[in-house]
Amino acid sequence: MNNRKRQQFWAQALLLWGIVDSYAIFQWLHLHFWLPVFLCLSVIFVLLNLQLPPHDCLSARLAVLESGVRLLCFFLAVTAGTILFGLLWLWRAGPNSVAVVCQLLLAVLLLAVLFWNGMLRVYLTSVQLGIRWRVIGALCGPIPLLHLWALFRMLRVLRQEIADERRRLELDQTPAAAADCATRYPILLVHGVFFRDFALINYWGRIPAALKRHGAAVYYGRQQSALSVADSGRELARRIDEIIAQTGCRKVNVIAHSKGGLDCRYAIAHAGAADKVASLTTINTPHRGCLFAEVLLHRIPRGVQWFVARRYNGIARRIGDEKPDFMAAVRDLTASACAAFNENTPDAAGVYYQSVGSVLPRARGGRFPLNLTYPLVKHYDGENDGLVAVDSMAWGARFSLVRAAARGVSHGDMVDLNRENIPGFDVRQFYLDLVRELKKQGF
Repeated sequence: MNNRKRQQFWAQALLLWGIVDSYAIFQWLHLHFWLPVFLCLSVIFVLLNLQLPPHDCLSARLAVLESGVRLLCFFLAVTAGTILFGLLWLWRAGPNSVAVVCQLLLAVLLLAVLFWNGMLRVYLTSVQLGIRWRVIGALCGPIPLLHLWALFRMLRVLRQEIADERRRLELDQTPAAAADCATRYPILLVHGVFFRDFALINYWGRIPAALKRHGAAVYYGRQQSALSVADSGRELARRIDEIIAQTGCRKVNVIAHSKGGLDCRYAIAHAGAADKVASLTTINTPHRGCLFAEVLLHRIPRGVQWFVARRYNGIARRIGDEKPDFMAAVRDLTASACAAFNENTPDAAGVYYQSVGSVLPRARGGRFPLNLTYPLVKHYDGENDGLVAVDSMAWGARFSLVRAAARGVSHGDMVDLNRENIPGFDVRQFYLDLVRELKKQGF
């Protein structure tokens, strides 16, 4: 916050404090025309609560978020001023039950307006608060002192989010960013197992929007959530044909996450997509399978497996899958199945293959359920991202391993599944750099 904004903030905070404590101020000064003055001040109070977002904001969401944080800071400043002035007023003027009750009711009402106006704005627009801090804020709200602790912690998260988003949006606004991801061939994003490409809930989080702002043409795989690698591969081959027919492009650049990488390798090697794919970049794909999945399939009773499979397949049909096959998807991710797949699925000569992986150093670095699966994968497969072993991720001419963040980068973090700003790892920047490199190589 620069000096001008700081001065403006404190001027408005002082004005708000004067409105909240106006009854006590008039009583202290023995003035008797409080009501007409308060009605005029109420207009100012309403305007400050309905204030337009700062004019220098770069997005509507960020503008509303900033105004919400500002209102919560007003609430803290005015509350502190009201408490201090109230104690001084009582000490100088002595207790007056009617005046005290009137001032208390006025202060509680106006401070509540400030607080809930700000809280609603940040709850509705913040990404980084997540479910965790929203729940903590709700639970601590009725508890004295704890509610202040929660509010200060939430404000710290919100200020960091605003700073990060401002930096990202300012970078996106530079002239050089307009087309630096405009690759020769469009980008096809392919999701992993047990997910779908929905219009309202993007599997890839904030990544597609960032790529589009930088000139990339982005498409989605749209394959069903749970099929065998072969069936998903055939679906993706048809999807590539659709994109080529729609756009007139000769090829696509594929970026595939998790099982999606295996599906794409099948599409290229066995489903006729070899001459239609310029490059394949796999993200945290279990190319050599998951040993823990194999162990679980041997140890979990067959009846339990089929019970889970039937339940999943039923839900999947309701969300759009035509013929979901939970067990086929899981079996194709085992170490033995992937070994057989690799032996029978050679890389196509005309396709550029590369891969990316990430590491979680400890279980608590991952969000649920990856924090629970991490120890199991660690026991059977070694170093992992919460789901896939690092040794299983490498494929192609180049392999990059992300170790930047102290908390680690999980399987879900690599596709921005939780929309979390991770210290030391900017997932949007990572994909921008990845696509810029594809462009540089002529893809």
